[in-house]
Amino acid sequence: MTAKTHPTPEHRRCIAVLGGSFDPVHNGHVALANYFVTLLHPDQLRVIPAGNPWQKHGLEASSADRVEMVKRAFGVVNTVVNAQQTVEVMIDQQEIQRHTATYTIDTLKALRSELGPDTSIIFLMGADQLLHLNTWQGWDELFAYAHLGVASRPGFAMDADQVPPEVKREFTRRAATPEQIRQSAHGLTYLAENLFIDISSTEIRTALRNTSSNTSGSESGSTQKPDALIPKAVLDYIELHHLYKN
Repeated sequence: MTAKTHPTPEHRRCIAVLGGSFDPVHNGHVALANYFVTLLHPDQLRVIPAGNPWQKHGLEASSADRVEMVKRAFGVVNTVVNAQQTVEVMIDQQEIQRHTATYTIDTLKALRSELGPDTSIIFLMGADQLLHLNTWQGWDELFAYAHLGVASRPGFAMDADQVPPEVKREFTRRAATPEQIRQSAHGLTYLAENLFIDISSTEIRTALRNTSSNTSGSESGSTQKPDALIPKAVLDYIELHHLYKN
């Protein structure tokens, strides 16, 4: 049975959307979802593995393996995201099923068509994605379909020179409270300044290769061990299916 989340006075549905290549899914993805589920009490967490993301080349794990890893990280149907709340989780494979280059704007348009004009949709991302948001296809149209929720990272500041000025301007003028986001359908932003996520999938794949080629399992350089970066169920799947070995 799925526990009910906290409705707004308007009883507006709220869907938190987490997209990514998940190659592999890691603790940073889970922490990002945890934070915004606790903050917004959404009715559903929608996790969308990328199909053929236009800005990334050569995904190492297959679509099927990435979906299975996501299921193990977030749960197939429902998951206890934290000790206080259970939220429905849906693994949405629409981008994988397109078999073409995938753009976030197209995914958000499809979600808006599916969920209707009144549902609050918040798309979650990390600070690194925000730094090059202006290179995304139709980036300035995203606000017409969803809110944006961003996790900070060590050393990140919205007024930093690395943030493109047009992104900084849009993000700042649309900044809102969690209550405002839940009570409106789209167009607002929220920066999680006390959530610091600094995990790289590239770093994880390097760590996995290092541990597979080093019988002592010692670290190479500053690379952390995989079990510090990946949910145990995901790491078990990776080891069982011998992923990221070459």
